[in-house]
Parts: sequence; structure tokens; C-alpha cells
Amino acid sequence: MLVAVSPDGRLQDLRADGSPAGPPRAVADLAAAVAEREAADQPRWVWPATAEIYPALLRAGVRVARCHDLELTEALLLGHTGRWGSPRSLAAARARLLGLPVPADPPPRPPEPPGFAQGALFETTSAPPAAAGFDVLPAIQRVYEDQLARVGATEHPGRFRLLVAAESAGALVGAEMGHAGLPWRADVHDELLRELLGAPQPVGPPRRLAELTAEINEALGMRGLHPDSPAEVVKAFARNGVEIPNTRAWVLKRVDHPAVPPLLEYKELYRIWTAHGWSWCDAWVRDGRFRPEYVPGGVVSGRWATRGGGALQVPKVVRRAVIADPGWRFVVADAGQLEPRVLAAVSGDKRLAAAAAAGDLYAALAADSFDGDRAKAKIALLGAMYGQTGGNAIPALAVLRKHYPVAFEFVEAAARTGEAGGLVRSWLGRTCPPSAAALRDAGLDPPEEAGSAETPQGGASGRARGRFTRNFVVQATAAEWALVLLATLRTALEGKKAEMVLFVHDEVVVHCPEEEADAVAEAVRASAVQAGRLLFGDTAVRFPLDVSVVGAYAEAK
Repeated sequence: MLVAVSPDGRLQDLRADGSPAGPPRAVADLAAAVAEREAADQPRWVWPATAEIYPALLRAGVRVARCHDLELTEALLLGHTGRWGSPRSLAAARARLLGLPVPADPPPRPPEPPGFAQGALFETTSAPPAAAGFDVLPAIQRVYEDQLARVGATEHPGRFRLLVAAESAGALVGAEMGHAGLPWRADVHDELLRELLGAPQPVGPPRRLAELTAEINEALGMRGLHPDSPAEVVKAFARNGVEIPNTRAWVLKRVDHPAVPPLLEYKELYRIWTAHGWSWCDAWVRDGRFRPEYVPGGVVSGRWATRGGGALQVPKVVRRAVIADPGWRFVVADAGQLEPRVLAAVSGDKRLAAAAAAGDLYAALAADSFDGDRAKAKIALLGAMYGQTGGNAIPALAVLRKHYPVAFEFVEAAARTGEAGGLVRSWLGRTCPPSAAALRDAGLDPPEEAGSAETPQGGASGRARGRFTRNFVVQATAAEWALVLLATLRTALEGKKAEMVLFVHDEVVVHCPEEEADAVAEAVRASAVQAGRLLFGDTAVRFPLDVSVVGAYAEAK
């Protein structure tokens, strides 16, 4: 059963092919009408954008089981045809259908911390039908009908349907997590900030940052150096006979100089002070909850982003303030070695899949082909996925190419396609942008252990794009696995008090009563198995989770 929902308070039943199954009807109370239908037959709700409608339903106490997000689906379909980044709103999709000028998407609404605008965090931003210049409900029906046809015309329509369903389910989860909020103890946050930084000062940085600034200046023989200025620090090191390209931590750790230890500490504490200090807590934590706005599919790989609050980048030390409510626990589940396991599944390399059937893929790989050297096996696999071509990776990659040729060729083929300017797709059909993008903006940074001296901007743009596409096919598929995990876990938690409160790439956190913790942990593990089967069918590859049941987020493994 399908029901189209217009933000102005009208509903219309649709047939499976998207055609109208009756006349539209106006309702006096949209939330009450949705709740009534949800209780009766749990239809799939078809609406312009989950972020426009669902948060208001949640505030009214109404949750839905399924939806089809037209905006997210339009973005996936546009990307599939090489038009990534084109306008994806209902108005834009309707205009393309009718051959009309396509309007630009409205700019993202600026983040509004709940401390300043609690009631406006998820307010509807869509224009009413009169302002839009067209009747919204018929547009929803026509666009949905068109999207069904376009999904059916993709190379693997079954996979793409799963992608659309998972993306829409992810939007529901994101709204629900923002509504529930992450438990956050402001008093504990204040204590740890004072422990790390010293007391806040009326003017200027906290005491510990001032002390470190003095130590750095003394070690470099400087006066008035601002450690938070990369340009000043690079110049200061140069005056001391040390040439560094930038002030990233992995670069500084290779430098033997007395200024490095206090500078590294300064960088870490400065980041905490500016990104998650007292001002952040005052703005974003209310009534014991941190409520960010999640943006499913916010980066090209399908990974999530957030709008304000930095929920995806909370430092480990700050997580000490994330404490479960009395009588409640956190179930924290982290997918270990996810991307290498995904490579084993999507490439069809049976030998690598056999290694990925083990609990520690790198150890199994080492025992099989790298004379027991786990570190070398890890370097080889990460190097293949991220395009490292120099240093210690050369002999390791040679072993990988020899013993796992199918997996090696899979990422090599993706790299060649990218270098030639072509498009690559994830397992379910998410498509990379048609032109090279900065890897950092795309959310595709290689991990430190796979990094090389050559930056993505150094060398030919074709090679940089090849590094991008070789990882895209793996990371985007890993994001799909995580999305399906969320969707299946959401279903498994129905009927429980437990609720998902945080999702970071391949880690999910569930807040639940203590008596539900064991059942929730088992549901998470079962959902991981089910996600692997839904994506890859009968595969030897395992997707194990490290699951912890803790009272504070920082206690998780």
C-alpha cells in the first residue's frame, strides 16, 4: 500500500505502479491522519523529503515504518545518469518531467542550535502549493511514477530498489535520532574541559592553551607565534632549519624537534576548545540531550553528514560526557575491517572471501600469503583500495596482485575508469560524480597508514581521479551495507523502548533500558548478518561487529 503525502495536509492512495488509486483527500490534522493509517496497514509513505515532513510527525508522537523519499531518490537517479549535483527537489523533478526550466534547489537552511531555536530545528521548509506555483500532490504522484520507471531501467534494478529503500529508511533513522537526542551530561562535559584546558577565561584561550603557546614559542625561539596558524608554524620551523609541507599531525610526528610535543598537544586541545568547548555545549545540549541534524547521503560516497553540532566528529575524550540515563545502557556496535570485507564480497575473489570469513581478516590474509606478517597484509590491502604506489606498499602489493588477482583487478579497473573520466558505481548503483572532486570534500580520505607523500592534488588530475574511483566502489558499498544494517536494526527494535541515538559511518549506538541490552546486542549482530545477505546473497564473507554494552560511550571498545 502506498500513500502520497503533501505538506499542506492532503493524502492520496497510490497503486503499486504509482498511479492514483482514488481521489485526493484533505485532512484537518496530518499527524493524526498518518497515525491512523499507520496503525491500520503501515503503508509506504511517498513524500517530497523526509526532512521536511517527518520531524514534525515525530514531535506529534507519530512514527512511520516505511517511506519513499522523492528528493533522495531523485539524487540517486540523477547521479546514475552522470548528472550528480543537479537540482533534486520535487519542483526540479517536476520541471524535468514537463520540459520546463529546472529551478535550483533552495539553499540549505543554516543550522539552528536547539539552545537558540528549539522549536525550529526540524520545521518544514517547503513552500506551500500556491507559492510553489503548482499543485504539490499531483506532482508527487507523477514524479514517483517516473522514478519507478527510471529505477526499472537501471542495469541492476533489484539492487537499485534496495538502495532507494535503504536511503529512504536512513532518512527516517536520521530524523528519529535527531528527535531522540544523544544523552549528554553537561556537568561532566564541564569537568573534563576544566581537566584538559583549565578554567575558561573571560578573554582569550584557557590556561592550558596559553601555557602550551609559551612552550612552543620558547622551543622555536619565537615571540608572538600563534600555534593555531599553520602558515606561521611552517615559517617558524623553516627558520629552525626544518622544512615541513603543512602542520598535519602525521607530518609533525615525523619531525624530531622539541616544539613538536607541545604543538601536537596544542592542536588537539585547541580543536576540542573550539569545536566542543563550553560554547558548543551551551548551544547544542538541552535537557540532557545533544540533538544534531543528520544529513543522510551527505557526501558522494553515501556516508552521512551533519548540519551543525559536529556529531560525526566528537573526540574520544569528550565522549566521557555521553552517559546513559539511570537504569539504561548503551549498546555500541562497530563493524571491524568493513571496507576490506566489502572488497572481498563485491570483487568475487574467492581466496580473499575465504580470508574474510575469519574474525581477523588481516591475520587470515597474513597466514595465507604474507608469511604471517599481519602489518604487511594490511598495508597491501589498504594500499590497493587507496592507490598507494610507493614506499613499503610496493612489495606488499606485488604479493596481493599474485595471490588475489580478482580483487586486485577489481579496484584497478575502477581506477582506470576514473582516470579516463568514466563513471563507477557501488554494488547497489550509487554513482560517483562525473568530474574529479577533492577527496576530502567527498569524504574519501585514505587512512593514515595508507597515505603516501603524494597529495591528491600532486600529479595528474587523471591519477587523482583514479585514486578517488578505486576507493569509491568500495567505500560507497560499505556505506550501503551500513544503511541496510540501520534499516534492519530499526525494524528489529520495534516494540522495544530502545532507540538508536548515534550513527558514525560504520558504528551505531543504541540507548536502551538495562533489561533490554542483551536482546539489543543480539539484534545488532543479527542485523549485520542480514545486511550482508541482502546485499551479497550467499557469500563466505563475514561482517562481524565489536559489540559493547556500557554505561558511558567512552567505555566502548
